[in-house]
Amino acid sequence: MIVIHHNPDCGTSRNVLRLIEAAGYNPIVIEYLKEGWTKPQLLALFAAADLTPSTALRQTKSPAAELGLLEPNVKDDVIFEAMLKYPILVNRPIVCTKKGIKLCRPSEAVLELLEQWPSQQFAKEDGELIIDSNGKRVI
Repeated sequence: MIVIHHNPDCGTSRNVLRLIEAAGYNPIVIEYLKEGWTKPQLLALFAAADLTPSTALRQTKSPAAELGLLEPNVKDDVIFEAMLKYPILVNRPIVCTKKGIKLCRPSEAVLELLEQWPSQQFAKEDGELIIDSNGKRVI
């Protein structure tokens, strides 16, 4: 079973989802902007992925700056509480498989979590090749 915490408006998130599906998986897709986060869920994801609120904070295209979360000395508990209130503050996508949990940026990082890869060529939306026509990783 594979779970992806996904933002369909994000190119990286779309690339990761397409890559998972091209590898033959049917993932559970959680659109976290609609669902939101629960405190236990986010704590568990961060612990399993070895993330902190600071390292998981989406700094661009989010309200992080307006909320003062990019200022020096902002504590992780303040960032975490803001993430619960504003789910867009969590960087994405976060993928969960039996091999582990990871923030998959860049999108090819998801390959570390997959037991099987696409058997044919796969390119990101921008055309950058990840898997060649022989099913071998390019980047």
